[in-house]
Amino acid sequence: MGSEYEITNKRKYNTKFSEEANKDFLVHTEEQLLLVDTLNGLITQHKDIQRPRLQVLEDYFLSRNTGILSGQRRKDADKSDHRAVHNFAKYISQFVVGYLTGNPITFTHPDKSTQELIYELNDENDADATNSDIALDLSVYGRAYEIVFRDETNADRFLSLDPKNTFVVYNYDIDKKVIAGVRYYDEIDTDNIVSNHIDVYTSTHVHHFVIKDGVAQSQESYQHYYNDVPIVEYLNNKFKQGDFENVLSLIDLYDAGQSDTANYMSDTNDAMLALIGNADLDGEDAKAFKDANMIHIKPEINANGGEGKADAKYIYKQYDVQGSEAYKTRLQDDIHKFTNTPDLNDDSFSGTQSGESMKYKLFGLEQTRATKERLFKKGLIKRYQLLLNNKNIESTKTHNHNDLDIKFTPNLPKSMKDNVDVVNSLVGTVSEKTRLGLLDFIDDPDDEIKKMQDEEDEQLDRADKREYAFDPAQGTQEPTQGKEEKE
Repeated sequence: MGSEYEITNKRKYNTKFSEEANKDFLVHTEEQLLLVDTLNGLITQHKDIQRPRLQVLEDYFLSRNTGILSGQRRKDADKSDHRAVHNFAKYISQFVVGYLTGNPITFTHPDKSTQELIYELNDENDADATNSDIALDLSVYGRAYEIVFRDETNADRFLSLDPKNTFVVYNYDIDKKVIAGVRYYDEIDTDNIVSNHIDVYTSTHVHHFVIKDGVAQSQESYQHYYNDVPIVEYLNNKFKQGDFENVLSLIDLYDAGQSDTANYMSDTNDAMLALIGNADLDGEDAKAFKDANMIHIKPEINANGGEGKADAKYIYKQYDVQGSEAYKTRLQDDIHKFTNTPDLNDDSFSGTQSGESMKYKLFGLEQTRATKERLFKKGLIKRYQLLLNNKNIESTKTHNHNDLDIKFTPNLPKSMKDNVDVVNSLVGTVSEKTRLGLLDFIDDPDDEIKKMQDEEDEQLDRADKREYAFDPAQGTQEPTQGKEEKE
């Protein structure tokens, strides 16, 4: 039996990406990782095997669909060669990201001081924007990276990193613990000499390497106090696959189908005129006819030696309109089906939809969201664990990240009438606070209850002011307000 390497390499598939394009980076120890040869090997593997996949996925999101834009598509250079690009990738990613993070993620902690600290950190770092950036990277690349660090003002910061030059390294344990995070970039000096800069973030230090021609020119290290690796890896799913990655071939087919339709329309406008008659066209005459989109065809000679009937007609490829459009519609339907994203132009989404009806139509996307949300939470918990670890060193107060509650609210179209009907049906069944919490337009049930109590107190105060006064002359009682009006 052959080795694992030999067996793996017998599996030859005509796929866009290498089977190694999403493999984890593994080393035994931190000391082994910090060897220059080990670092160079990992970065070469990332550049040569993993980054090409990430770049192609980014290209499709940015309307640079490599399937239709590369290679030669027409055998005849004189024929039309339209390259129609359809940005299904951006549609899918923006829909999924909007559904997941269109409503801001909420963070609540039972300890008041910890809650205020988290609010402060989120405000300083524009957490909503960072969360949305991470969600987009997850959708496009299937993975996302975030760094927690202290800036020059000694403020704790967190922001997303480019997955095309960032990765994390695991050990060989059964649960694969993160040993370090790696970020690399190249710098060209005035002599056009390229220097490779590598930042390695371990659980205690940041190591910065400058490498030229595979040899370390300098190395410096400094300590951080996050008590863990300050680069966080987020995963879109178990296989680190992007949201549109599994339909790239279908997008290519749709691009090709629409491009062929456009080519047909252009070629029909420039169809050749065939002249059927007895004429000799050779050399320059033949070339002139072709340049004018004309071709000469000699008629057959009959048994009596006579020439067949002369004719003139345009020659072009016949187009099966119904079959071609059905084919493209099927491709479009498959793209939406296999990515669990609805086609909002579809007839089934026209008209007024109730919230419950919309939920069933988004059922597949909801299952995808559940997986994405679970993995997203793991990364967010790691973020606040790092931040609170550092804050705990600075103060006598201990902030526990384990008590942090993270809540996602899907950005789902909702019917206010359905929402209110459900809440009204629960009168006498659940508490007022619980019922108010079910109303989508109420963010804080406690605050709403307070407002309701304030309004009730105000109405009672008004009623108290309408006290009855006794008038001895009349021997009757009249409301004070009514008596003043009579006077």
